[in-house]
Amino acid sequence: MEKSSQQEIWFLTGSQHLYGVEALKKVAEHAAEIAGFLDRSGKLPVRLVCKPTLTTPDEIQAACQEANNAPQCIGVVTWMHTFSPAKMWIAGLTRLAKPLAHLHTQYNRDLPWAEIDMDFMNLNQSAHGDREFGFIGARLRLDRCIVVGHWQDEEVLAKLDLWARAASGLAESRQLKIGRFGGANMREVAVTGGDRVEAQIKFGWAINGYAMGDLVKRIDAVDEALVAPLLDEYEALYHVAPELQKGGARRESLRRAARQELGMRAFLKEKQLGAFTTTFEDLYGMDQLPGLACQRLMAEGYGFGAEGDWKTAAMVRVMKVMGRGLAGGASLMEDYTYHLAKGEERILGSHMLEICPSIAEHKPTLEVHPLGIGGKADPCRLVFAAGPGAGVNATLVDMGGRMRLVVNDLDVVRPSAPTPKLPVACAVWIPKPDFKRGCEAWILAGGAHHSAFTQALTAEHLETFASMVGIEMIHINAETRIPALKKELRWNDAAYKLGI
Repeated sequence: MEKSSQQEIWFLTGSQHLYGVEALKKVAEHAAEIAGFLDRSGKLPVRLVCKPTLTTPDEIQAACQEANNAPQCIGVVTWMHTFSPAKMWIAGLTRLAKPLAHLHTQYNRDLPWAEIDMDFMNLNQSAHGDREFGFIGARLRLDRCIVVGHWQDEEVLAKLDLWARAASGLAESRQLKIGRFGGANMREVAVTGGDRVEAQIKFGWAINGYAMGDLVKRIDAVDEALVAPLLDEYEALYHVAPELQKGGARRESLRRAARQELGMRAFLKEKQLGAFTTTFEDLYGMDQLPGLACQRLMAEGYGFGAEGDWKTAAMVRVMKVMGRGLAGGASLMEDYTYHLAKGEERILGSHMLEICPSIAEHKPTLEVHPLGIGGKADPCRLVFAAGPGAGVNATLVDMGGRMRLVVNDLDVVRPSAPTPKLPVACAVWIPKPDFKRGCEAWILAGGAHHSAFTQALTAEHLETFASMVGIEMIHINAETRIPALKKELRWNDAAYKLGI
């Protein structure tokens, strides 16, 4: 797995001076060994850095404040090798602004039954040292991930990886800039709107509008020398339809699509935008909707939302960052239409054009076809289908005063038959727990018709992220029962109104 070279997790070990200098030397040696193993395991998405053992309130507070001020630090993992009185941790933990994982482990895996003595007991006190630390976390109402098990266990590495990915998503969220080309939602649509100021307070997202005229100027100013290499790249990566190939009757459409991609990428880089939206109701100055450009920019890592949907654009970007190095991709998705044959119910998810090829099972086809809405020239697009396997849909909705993340576990399946007259990218799935209850639960929770779709992440990744940012998450899964969900939604409404 390729690690981010710009991000770190800090490993903070707690102890105290009660046990003497030699014991503290052993604590430092063991902590360095554990941290080194975790860092070299290849199972974490970022570096893990061992920090000096913390033995006083001042040291702990300084370490937490240093973590806050270090841009490369995206979270801290704590471990109490010996007993570390938790009052020492109050000043530091109440100031800590980075995600916290509590590793409840022990240096030795097996007890040396025949040789164990009080020196061993005094040194290896994680069993109750971590409980002391756990109490202060509960007393302070801290959001934290608790990881239990021996530090060499695969389950421990997997849970730390999951937490670290959520922490990387939070780090991205806190600096994310989103551009809204055209600056508006699709007219009269409710669910894609929302409180952008509240979103910046809660997530850190800076959401601003940009004029289509300024984007079109950038597209028109694209150096023609850059277009030919991009067209060659298309030829290498995709099955290009004959009419779009060199000498083909529609080659000019592909040239225009390439100029859109180059101009949009330049604009996004200049404004340091990590996500963006467009809407087919505002294409002023464009001759075709930028379907191919949006698809390829998403594949590059940008978040995208159609019809001005900045919440989905942000979630696609955050999920792409969380899923770095994992197979499966992430994309804008829309519940488009149903197959309702008895016992074979499923959902065809797609969009007009803008589905990310990172979810494609096979090499996409590059085609051009009429769109039917928008009133522009026939747009180019990549056509493909997602492969079978587990997946999730996640949609962020503004409930008025708070955000709710609705997540549905999916069984992604191949399309039942070819769709030669529907030239769009798509995914087909059966929602958990089944079609009827999955759809009913989604609608009860207020889930949108747009979502961020992934086969790289799980609901647990998203639940960890939601916990870090302090928002409600509704998880629709194999265990979901409608009466219980109705109660959960009512309880959540009450809890958030009371500020619990």
